[in-house]
Amino acid sequence: MKVQKQAEIFRAMERPDFYPHPVATIEERETHISKVFLTGTYVYKIKKPVNLEFLDFTTLEKRRHFCRREVDLNRRLTSNVYLDVVAVTIKDGRYYLAGPGSPVEYAVKMRQLPEDRSMVRLLQRGEIDEEALQELARILARFYGQASTGGRINVFGSWETVWTNCEENFRQTEIFAGKILDERMFQIVRSVTLSFLRRRQELFEHRIKMGKIRDCHGDLRTGHIYFVDGIQIIDCIEFNERFRHGDITSDLAFLAMDLDYMGYSQIVQGLLETYVRHTKDQDIFVLLDFYKCYRAFVRVKVNCFRLQEGDLSNEQSDKLLGETRQYMDLAYRYAVQFSRPTLLVVCGMPASGKSTIARELAKTLDVKVFSSDVIRKELFSLQPSERVDVSFEQGIYSKGATSLTYGKLLLLAQDEIGKGCSVILDATYSSRHQRGEVLRLSKDMDVNIIFVECVCPEAVLKDRLLKREGTSSVSDARLRQFEQLKARFEPLDELRDEMYIRVETERPVEESMQQILSRDYELLSRQTAEAMKR
Repeated sequence: MKVQKQAEIFRAMERPDFYPHPVATIEERETHISKVFLTGTYVYKIKKPVNLEFLDFTTLEKRRHFCRREVDLNRRLTSNVYLDVVAVTIKDGRYYLAGPGSPVEYAVKMRQLPEDRSMVRLLQRGEIDEEALQELARILARFYGQASTGGRINVFGSWETVWTNCEENFRQTEIFAGKILDERMFQIVRSVTLSFLRRRQELFEHRIKMGKIRDCHGDLRTGHIYFVDGIQIIDCIEFNERFRHGDITSDLAFLAMDLDYMGYSQIVQGLLETYVRHTKDQDIFVLLDFYKCYRAFVRVKVNCFRLQEGDLSNEQSDKLLGETRQYMDLAYRYAVQFSRPTLLVVCGMPASGKSTIARELAKTLDVKVFSSDVIRKELFSLQPSERVDVSFEQGIYSKGATSLTYGKLLLLAQDEIGKGCSVILDATYSSRHQRGEVLRLSKDMDVNIIFVECVCPEAVLKDRLLKREGTSSVSDARLRQFEQLKARFEPLDELRDEMYIRVETERPVEESMQQILSRDYELLSRQTAEAMKR
């Protein structure tokens, strides 16, 4: 169909008598790929006969096909909203909606949702409560859990595809660096993105093995979420599988980035915590900033292309330029967050579970962990499992030997941070002086720092220590030393809230990890933001 012919249909659709139902007013909205007519009760969406790099609507049959795809796909996250695909027909020179004559166009027919119930408007009025957000997280968890996966869908979440997409974004946008975009920010975002991909290839492969590459929404943002008759999530990507298939984290990152852009970052944390509780998918906290950066930079790229076209008024151009720079600021912030090294100190009383937690964190974050128990014995030429039975604070556990051990931990951490890597230290850190030395290192090297204190009831600690008797253990702490160990342990009350996580290890390890990674993500975001202001 020629654009001229479609323009005639649009003119017909502007008249209330065109519709087979009462219409008081008609509101029109338009994008570069579609025209939408809002009639008060129903919405009719027509696809334009365009052929862009990422879609092809040039024939009537193709437009009918993608109208059908739009209805089918969007019914996954809506109820009684996407009603049908209806034909626009012509007879004796007159156009009809689902009337007599031959089909000359197709429209997606939707129930019109009240704009004042969109997530955007509700946020602006402060009318979204915690319960509503938790329900949104539950709906998304269910949706992703049921979405198609495997086979060719997995290709879109593979390391190779993600690398190609990122490189393409930077290559296509490079000409705008130093002009529309800040040159330094652009180079940093590109450098740390590609560096992250080089280092974390196994993580992307792991996501495929875990079935986390799905047929998602593709355009999950606040303007597409309505709190009416439950929750309705509309307008998924129907025209290109490449934009819809991918890691669940990438889909969630679009919504998280949109909330950050609008100034509602505080909502993201609670939403994700609820989502992880329902899915046990704690890896999203490791990948979220990477994918938020990717999503923000895609918006940067699209806006740069739009500005390059040059058919905007001065007012439109200035507005789009400001928006583009705001997205670039976000991409830069995310890049700094996922590339800035972190010193994680997993501490607590002996038998509090800190070594188990440290190992799990090291595996999830793909960083090295250094244990005081292992380092101490290496310093004295002993095997890790070699039992040392000495009195309290004697022999290799004397104050001098302990000082040497903790000094070695600092040197090992310094070496890893110097390589640009995060690192985990697993040790009791029972004194404020020991903790102060770690804090000084983090300040000197300008890195984030998080203390994870492992705690559990005293009876549990004693039981765990008792079970070590007669066994081979890296730690030599035993039940008879408990009271002395307890008396020596100084509370961590000198630490600021933004660098401290307290985790009860009597619970399953999985629950502890979810708590740590969730809180860790929140605290690191705060610390990075503070560092960027300095």
